[in-house]
Amino acid sequence: QVQLVESGGGLVQPGGSLRLSCAASGSIAIISAMRWYRQGSGKQRELVAAITGGAGTNYADDVKGRFTISRDGAKNTVSLQMNRLKPEDSAVYYCNADILRIGSTWYTHWGQGTRVTVSS
Repeated sequence: QVQLVESGGGLVQPGGSLRLSCAASGSIAIISAMRWYRQGSGKQRELVAAITGGAGTNYADDVKGRFTISRDGAKNTVSLQMNRLKPEDSAVYYCNADILRIGSTWYTHWGQGTRVTVSS
């Protein structure tokens, strides 16, 4: 019983900002890495940002300098601060995490997604 729940999506004007959050809960022993993916209309799902347990980060080229991923281990949460948003950032954003379940093995889990729309 592990669940990832995203929040913070919505409608924002170009140049604006949003902060997405993802909370993991359930029978969790360890979370080794957390990630944000996105999928725009008619596009493949792509990795936006990732953060390791040691707080190392990676970003897609088109979001570098605009997006920041961070993690609160005590809360089992990961956030994505998105600044200077562009229409091409519009997508459903998904949280992803590699989780060791208590008494079980490693699984990659996905949240349900939260929609971000950047439009005038």
